[in-house]
Amino acid sequence: MEKKRDTILKIHSKIVDRIELRLKEFGKIWERGDDETLFRELVFCLLTPQSGARKCGQALENLIRSGHLFHGGSEEICRELNIVRFKNHKTSYIIEAREALYGAGKSIREHLNGCGSVCEMREWIAANVKGIGYKEASHYLRNIGLGDTIAILDRHILGNMHSLGLIHEIPKSIPARRYLDLERRLSNYSESIRVPLSHIDFVLWYKETGDIFK
Repeated sequence: MEKKRDTILKIHSKIVDRIELRLKEFGKIWERGDDETLFRELVFCLLTPQSGARKCGQALENLIRSGHLFHGGSEEICRELNIVRFKNHKTSYIIEAREALYGAGKSIREHLNGCGSVCEMREWIAANVKGIGYKEASHYLRNIGLGDTIAILDRHILGNMHSLGLIHEIPKSIPARRYLDLERRLSNYSESIRVPLSHIDFVLWYKETGDIFK
């Protein structure tokens, strides 16, 4: 376990400046971002289940460039999602989220400001945005600069938690209570090796993929 810890610390030391720069970029989204920007980030996270981040980023760029993200119908949106999995489901999720959170009623920012904490924000997102669970909601909050105290428990992170002995097996599904338990375990480990929880995600992703993309 010491060798694995040392590997994590070495990677963290190598990429810490890149991590901090990326987190500052995310922070500016919440500080300065308009409703369109916050919605775009939500759509990115809606696209991520079972699909690579770079493909999701490209699909989102296609939607933005074509104008279909904010104004397209289901066929137009679906056509831009050919490079991600479950494009039909994700098309419907985007349209439902757009109708509920963009251009009518309360904005995403207003909803999130009405929550008492980041954890309550995550719970609200997971409960009210179809297609998003705790993992995607955590990813979204991190990507808009609000994720310092929560973890994004994707397959890379869970695999590393298993390798580090933090969990006995990789769960096939993670209900909310289980997610919070796993998050606490990762947070405790992060604290024990003095790597911020907001950094540990990047470090473990980099360890697996050599990348710190969104």
